[in-house]
Amino acid sequence: MDFEQARFNMIEQQIRTWNVLDPVVLDLLFSVRREDFVPPHLKSLAFADIDVPIGHGESMWAPKLEARVLQELALGAGDSVLEIGTGSGYFTALAASLAGHVTSVEIHEPLARDARARLARLGFDQVEVHVADGARGFGNDGYDAIVLTGSTPILADAFLRQLKPGGRLFAIVGDAPAMTGRLFRSTAPGAHTVTSLFETVVKPLAHAPAPERFAF
Repeated sequence: MDFEQARFNMIEQQIRTWNVLDPVVLDLLFSVRREDFVPPHLKSLAFADIDVPIGHGESMWAPKLEARVLQELALGAGDSVLEIGTGSGYFTALAASLAGHVTSVEIHEPLARDARARLARLGFDQVEVHVADGARGFGNDGYDAIVLTGSTPILADAFLRQLKPGGRLFAIVGDAPAMTGRLFRSTAPGAHTVTSLFETVVKPLAHAPAPERFAF
């Protein structure tokens, strides 16, 4: 398989057509090799427009979603990032390439262990991978950017409280088939704006908070 040609086709045919035009993001997709994060027996699918399964009922985001979210977060060199759902570690690596430090949380210990080893082997030293349930927040630190890689029927308030002034948070909120990718921006302590970016369907985070359902 010609990985470089497949990578070029992915960027030109999938990612640019999803309004990802930031040259920094596009260049990063060439340098951080997606095939290094895909299970070995699925490398031929590394650049396909699908969610690639990685085990334990989890999947990597489709490439266009990864690129669009990275562009929307607009990470800078001094930013601290909280990622909920490490998965394969690919989005972790993309974020770490732009930000100062990434704290990533994964509920499945085998996925966390493999991602930690993979990121270390590839030289991403500014990343911490923790095994924990982060669907309702993680720790008490503040962050410049937060990303949830699984959907959540409702967004836990803890995440908004953890945003630093000017911070950005991306989450896919809602229940299938009506989920929306949203970007939250902290405008002042306790205040934020919300922008709806696109509709999609992504598997919920384990133990994600849900609204109370009316029971007869």
